[in-house]
Amino acid sequence: MIHVSLHDVSPATAPEVETLLGLCQDRGLRPALLVVPDFHGGAPLGGHPEFCARLRALQASGHEVYLHGFSHRSRPRHLGAGAGRPGKLRWLFAQRVLSGSEAEFADLTEAEGEERLLQGERVLQAAGLRIDGFVPPAWARPPWLLPLLARRGYRYSEDHLRIHDPVRGTARPSLVLNFASRSRGRMWSSVVFCRVARPLGALLPARVALHPGDVRSPVLRREVEALLDWARGGEVGRGVELLA
Repeated sequence: MIHVSLHDVSPATAPEVETLLGLCQDRGLRPALLVVPDFHGGAPLGGHPEFCARLRALQASGHEVYLHGFSHRSRPRHLGAGAGRPGKLRWLFAQRVLSGSEAEFADLTEAEGEERLLQGERVLQAAGLRIDGFVPPAWARPPWLLPLLARRGYRYSEDHLRIHDPVRGTARPSLVLNFASRSRGRMWSSVVFCRVARPLGALLPARVALHPGDVRSPVLRREVEALLDWARGGEVGRGVELLA
């Protein structure tokens, strides 16, 4: 079973989103759309009615919509220190190793995270979108997130290693295939991993996670097309189906 998703969906990434949607549609794939309400604090969804209409049409045609953080951006370390927030090493790992300062929920307290979640829900609901799940930016999941999602009625979430039904409290290991574009070293290591790890998709539910940066590089665009060719025929339409 393979689930395809398109991350960082925002008015700020609209050209790349359309390119990736086209590559998927050419193969009969309907990726889940991971929508960021205000990408990096400079692309509020509500300020782009045509983009919202496009998302509504995509959801009506069968695409899931997941809330994907609020801004997809972390705070500077000196603004994130304090009670209830991670220590320096955890912060460095989340913001420098796992992401380029984009692990938004990793340095929030539970109260801050709940407020950020509620803000995101309001934005997507105001845009006329049904929220089918929540995926934290950079897959960085603090311990309080799943209980919070359960209280809010979420039936799907994921991190680097697992997929989750927060309401039922169930989880399942899952293979993630995605490309990194922040540096040449990361790019080539992710290319190699995605090539050699595909056979594991016969043993574990697999997730193909596409990002806007994937089509800014000719190398990654070719790899994306090959990965989507591999996914064709094995796709499930909804994330929760991976938990079956």
